[in-house]
Amino acid sequence: MNANATAKRNLQLLIIDPQNDFCDLPAPYLLSNLVIQNKPALHVTGAHQDMLRIANLIHDGATGISAINVTLDSHHHIDIAHPTFWMDNKQQAIPPFTQILASQVRAGQYQPRLAQNLPRTLAYLDALEATGRYTLMVWPIHCEIGSWGQAVHADMRYAYNRWEEVTMNSVNLVQKGANPWTEHYSALQAEVPDSDDDETQLNRGLLAVLAQADKVYIGGEAGSHCVKATVEHLVANTAASELSKYVLLTDCISAVGGFEAQQASFFQEMAARGVQLATAAQVLPELIANAE
Repeated sequence: MNANATAKRNLQLLIIDPQNDFCDLPAPYLLSNLVIQNKPALHVTGAHQDMLRIANLIHDGATGISAINVTLDSHHHIDIAHPTFWMDNKQQAIPPFTQILASQVRAGQYQPRLAQNLPRTLAYLDALEATGRYTLMVWPIHCEIGSWGQAVHADMRYAYNRWEEVTMNSVNLVQKGANPWTEHYSALQAEVPDSDDDETQLNRGLLAVLAQADKVYIGGEAGSHCVKATVEHLVANTAASELSKYVLLTDCISAVGGFEAQQASFFQEMAARGVQLATAAQVLPELIANAE
């Protein structure tokens, strides 16, 4: 062995929710049949190009990447954050992108479709609002388990499949959001953990994997919500002296429309805490230098 050779570093990717439903996909990516025309349910402007940049980073960084962690938003059709759960005071459907407060439910403006769900719904809304992080948002039905929309962007999956074959390592796929009683933006913990559901509690397994890394490059969707929530929990569970190993890939993250200010504020706050900000092109040389 060359005495001047340096040890291979543990350089990981954390790709948050790189799924069809979040991507502004061009027409060739939209499959159709006689029953349904596939269409992203909650597309984020810029997400398709984000996915292509991350895919290229995986192709070009190849064996310099030690591990790839991919989170997958995974919801049931009926979910407290989907329109299927709710009705208004005239027992009519409510539109997506409606925000709901506990006070509005108590006033009868919005109600769960099943009356027996009211006590648990109010308990959830009270707990959510007490955290000060989010107000309940009724999103379009998205990332339904087993659907085309839940599937990973095609170029992203192709890139990490090739990486798996070259390195003989498996991508670490982390599902989140299957509990219909709590929002689960963060890959590390639901907004209001359910004491009866371990999958909503702090994901210490993922934390342990990331703790082994010398660097963790983070991209995905959306910077205003799931990337933001995940990294906030990651920072909260990491020593301040270790925060500089996290790198937000700013050209591989986009915001939900109308929430651009939240993403900008998130980037500023993380940089102030010591998290690094960089582009895919800026980190590529580090991956190439780490290649076998």
